[in-house]
Amino acid sequence: MARRREQVLDAGIQVLGSEGARRLTYQAVDAAAGVPSGTTSNYFRNRAALIDGIVDHLQALERRDWENFAAAAAPADAGELADAVTRFLRYATGPERARTAARFALYLEATARPELRPTLTRGRETVVGWGAEWLRRFGSPDPRRHCQILFDYMDGVAFHQLAFPTEDFDPGPGIRELLRGLLG
Repeated sequence: MARRREQVLDAGIQVLGSEGARRLTYQAVDAAAGVPSGTTSNYFRNRAALIDGIVDHLQALERRDWENFAAAAAPADAGELADAVTRFLRYATGPERARTAARFALYLEATARPELRPTLTRGRETVVGWGAEWLRRFGSPDPRRHCQILFDYMDGVAFHQLAFPTEDFDPGPGIRELLRGLLG
């Protein structure tokens, strides 16, 4: 039963990220999940509940990705951090393009539904904690603030690549320049 709910939520993220918030319907999610009609409505009584479920599920998926990223990256210096962030941005705008677009769609949803903000903020704060520790080790005088700046930049770069994709996407030079500026 839990697996079917997860399947519906994965499909919800896919629909939201690839087709947009207006196409996020029970029918679209059922079709994307390959489940019988009415399955999504059995788990989520209304659209708001579906979006709440997607927010929670997306946060869990992104936390897992960031934990894997942090474990695999283990950068020894700012240059290695720039390389790792570049790889992550390519992943987020390539294979996980729909998930990243869904996250941005949920940010926009939070403008109308402020109750979504605490969950979305908690996810980001966890990642800022990890990144701030790296920046502290690399000499940042204000690691938390600098990490927030880095993540804001990463969000902007990812958003731009999603909206205006380029074949030769290389966020590396900008990431390196930003880190040089932050770390002196």
